[in-house]
Amino acid sequence: MYRKLLIAIDPKDDGEGRRALEAALNLLEEGGELHLASVFNPGGSGFFPHVTEEAPEDKEEQVRHHLDLLARKYLPLNREAILHVVAGSAGEKLVALAGQLCADLMILVSRGGGSHWPLRKATVEYVSVNAPCAVLVLPSMEKNESDGPVESEEGPCPLGSEKREL
Repeated sequence: MYRKLLIAIDPKDDGEGRRALEAALNLLEEGGELHLASVFNPGGSGFFPHVTEEAPEDKEEQVRHHLDLLARKYLPLNREAILHVVAGSAGEKLVALAGQLCADLMILVSRGGGSHWPLRKATVEYVSVNAPCAVLVLPSMEKNESDGPVESEEGPCPLGSEKREL
């Protein structure tokens, strides 16, 4: 069981948020601290990166609102979470936040390279290597549901993990 747990969440992905919160609640000790974090890109995109469609404050408020709704929807009434909305590079900001909080465990959901959420494979790898605490990476729900369990000579692999040839 863990005393301080940090979850990196895409607040717009309800299913993955629910899944990460369920995993966290199973690992968090009674009376432990639960921290939910989301990182957003404050800059613009496209040809004029210095021009943004909305102010960073508006983006931050929008992300915080989605994160708050997710927490209220899936956390039991007897549990609270501290919300962290941070602007910048996802990997660097999550590692820094874990260090500031003295987190015991960070939970990430890997979405792979094609996601709109900045938690791509490179970010997951960066966090896993540089985090000051243990890191639990949950595989994407889409991957598990589409692939299903892989059969091996001993039977299906646990938790829908993949069998890989070396």
